[in-house]
Amino acid sequence: MRTLRTQVSRRSSLARAFFALVLGVSVLGGCQDDRIVYRDRAPFNQPADATSGFLGYYDVSTRQTTCGNCHADIQSSWVGTKHASASAKMEASTTKDSTCYNCHSLNGNGNAANGTKVGYLAVAHNTYRDVQCESCHGAGLTHVEGVGQATLVRPLAKLTATGTATCRDCHSGAHQPFAEEWSQSGHANVNTSRASNSVCWGCHDGRKAIARWGVTDNYVERDSATAYQATTCAVCHAPHGSANTAQLRFPITTPDPDQNLCMQCHMRRFEPEVASSSPHAPQGAVLMGFAGYRPPGFVYDTSAIYGSHATSLNPRLCAGCHVNRYTVTDKLTGAFTFQSTGHLMRPIPCLDATGKPTADKTCAYTTTARTFKACAQAGCHASEAVAQTLFTTVRARMKFLADQLWTDNGTAGTLSATPTDGGLLATLKATKPAEWSTTDNQITPAEGAEFNARLCGEYGQANSDNSKGVHNPFLCEALLTATITYIRSYYNLPAASKGEQAALGNTLTEELRASLHVKRTSPRH
Repeated sequence: MRTLRTQVSRRSSLARAFFALVLGVSVLGGCQDDRIVYRDRAPFNQPADATSGFLGYYDVSTRQTTCGNCHADIQSSWVGTKHASASAKMEASTTKDSTCYNCHSLNGNGNAANGTKVGYLAVAHNTYRDVQCESCHGAGLTHVEGVGQATLVRPLAKLTATGTATCRDCHSGAHQPFAEEWSQSGHANVNTSRASNSVCWGCHDGRKAIARWGVTDNYVERDSATAYQATTCAVCHAPHGSANTAQLRFPITTPDPDQNLCMQCHMRRFEPEVASSSPHAPQGAVLMGFAGYRPPGFVYDTSAIYGSHATSLNPRLCAGCHVNRYTVTDKLTGAFTFQSTGHLMRPIPCLDATGKPTADKTCAYTTTARTFKACAQAGCHASEAVAQTLFTTVRARMKFLADQLWTDNGTAGTLSATPTDGGLLATLKATKPAEWSTTDNQITPAEGAEFNARLCGEYGQANSDNSKGVHNPFLCEALLTATITYIRSYYNLPAASKGEQAALGNTLTEELRASLHVKRTSPRH
């Protein structure tokens, strides 16, 4: 009598997948024997949609992807993402329809099969539920069949966010216009001269940014010499999952500049350097209160210096103002029109006639031309109107102070001597031009003053703080007033008139501090 018992097991290595061990055992007593055969199960199943080669789940009940049989670390991270429960979320919705499967299942959206009916859209099989590995990487059958062969097919995903076969295949449209809004933001722009410059490319080429963060994943554009990438979806969001909200590569709630996602790039030159008296992406340092040129003896109110927007009332820091969702409805009927995702990255964007946020930067700073919802909806400000009034107050104060140092009459963005430009620095440019020497290897008070003026004023430069003082009005006010006093003293310039002295002393009031919700006893450090 002969019996056959088969033990089925999974292995994490494809190299061992088809290994079979036959063990002969002699059985005492008579001529009867048993032969126990241990055979590993193949690490992939034949695909339900055999034509397309999409494998999908290996085990639907545990959401074990076929790819995850080998890429176990990625599987364990991915299974905790929203992509891994996309089908369940859809099924629980009361508004779902057949089109929802286009993005809540494994098919051609997001990969090279875009535009074809494959995966779940071809065969409505449970193995194609959710947004799996192949949703971005494409069909995996050829890859797993080629393991151990001389030429292994590697289905790579794209880092780019333009065209098809990318994140935008699903993350677009009136309900999820991430791609459309992102494409109008500064993150979508590539400055080739900076992206190819080793000093700059860590922020100006998305590939170099994630490489700087230790990401070694391969993707379509990685090894190209010139395929410079903008700050695309996969630069900020980890496609395979992360411990942070929205699969972000770094947290957005930490005030630690080395760990905050936005501050990875938005905190470059925040104090003057010998080679430059212009700020460059200093926003994080302004927000947290340590940017700027500090004149000798500079002191400030440390309970306010961390800024109105870096207190516990704004735990998301940069994203608390710059990335906010809100629904646009028809002004007459109240019907849904558009779901803004906040990926324009503008805290108070201009609106079109329907109330939809736009990329325009030139509209008036009013509650009719712009939306101040981001300022009000988190509870930081009582209403949009209050937020707009505070913005106007802070902006006017910053302009007045910056003008004392430099009035850019020529609107060239370059400091010119009087009479072309006005202010203390324009006078010094005419009488002491050597203070701006490029060979003295030092930062003069005049250069430090120009840095502060650029940091907190409005001179049209693309890489300054550009918040009109809003990121940290108390820091900017303290820097500018101290700098004005020091410049007059150091260079023996005429004292301020009584009117100027009165205006300089008219600081942001306690009422303004209170309305900005600054917690004087608990700043974020």
